[in-house]
Amino acid sequence: MKKVVVGMSGGVDSSVAAILLKKQGYEVIGLFMRNWDSSLNNDYLGNPNLNNNICPQEQDYNDALEVCKKLDIPLHRVDFVKEYWDNVFTYFLNELKCGRTPNPDIMCNKYIKFDSFIKEAKKLGADYIATGHYARIKDGELLRGVDDNKDQTYFLSQLSKKQLENVLFPVGDIEKPEVRKIALEYDLITAKKKDSTGICFIGERNFKEFLKNYLPSKPGKVVDIETNRVVGEHQGLMYYTIGQRKGLNIGGNTDKMFVVGKDLKKNILYVSFGDDTEYLKSDSCLVSNINFISDLRPDKCTAKFRYRQKDIDVKLEYLDDGNIMVHYNDVKAVTPGQACVFYQDEICLGGGIIEEVRKDNKKLWYLL
Repeated sequence: MKKVVVGMSGGVDSSVAAILLKKQGYEVIGLFMRNWDSSLNNDYLGNPNLNNNICPQEQDYNDALEVCKKLDIPLHRVDFVKEYWDNVFTYFLNELKCGRTPNPDIMCNKYIKFDSFIKEAKKLGADYIATGHYARIKDGELLRGVDDNKDQTYFLSQLSKKQLENVLFPVGDIEKPEVRKIALEYDLITAKKKDSTGICFIGERNFKEFLKNYLPSKPGKVVDIETNRVVGEHQGLMYYTIGQRKGLNIGGNTDKMFVVGKDLKKNILYVSFGDDTEYLKSDSCLVSNINFISDLRPDKCTAKFRYRQKDIDVKLEYLDDGNIMVHYNDVKAVTPGQACVFYQDEICLGGGIIEEVRKDNKKLWYLL
């Protein structure tokens, strides 16, 4: 009997992944990762689903433990706090310092869930590892999950072919409502549990208050990029992202106001008014840190510049330095620091990090 170590997060997806693997005849072992010191900065947002005396991370562990008991599988617990800090959280903070918009979940998958976790699973004698990601693997290719609304290949785009060897994605072939249905049939505590949001493994928090523990807030001017008129004050450039409209809280009339750029040296946040502002549009971007999962190297494919974005038709210009210039028709809010992920139909080819955003072959001066 082949042994599978499942990353048990305390959520419904990993719970059902364990069920499906047991039904397929595997010997299933659960492994819970502790990646953040939950005693730090106790500023979690109120969550009515949580016991007020237990932090969310410990609640997740308790839920995972109860699921494993019900399914009659062992649950091990491992501490990756240092690895997470060194490889994910430090990256996250450094990107924010530069005024960029990082995606820590992608680095968490690369360095924790499919690196440190795999090493620990091998110590337990694993033939395979499994997670509750909505994705599929077929003939060595990483494929989108069947549920388009939940597909998570965007977050797996920095993994290597080797990291995906002997990996199983049990829920990738079904849709979320079916996952909930299976969990209800087994009467699992996670069946109706809300999906996790917020920073990977840190959870839902008051984002501004949380970041103040690590980065100083630097209030500054908010400037209308078209008139150069000061229209308010921002609380710190790190709190805003390109294309943001909701939750600006910068005073004055924020109706139809969009964040379009940042000046790190002058500490200015640029905004523009109107749904169709040209300042949010670009037609190419420079992508670095290229990682290809597939052996395919197309000149034309589709791409996503953020999670759940509709696929954009793109042309890829492979540069001598290993970077890629990605060309497309006008697209809004392509943002430095975010991931650009390439697809060919169902196949996730891989991706990289957006470094520069351009329009008419010129770098947009108001984008870092």
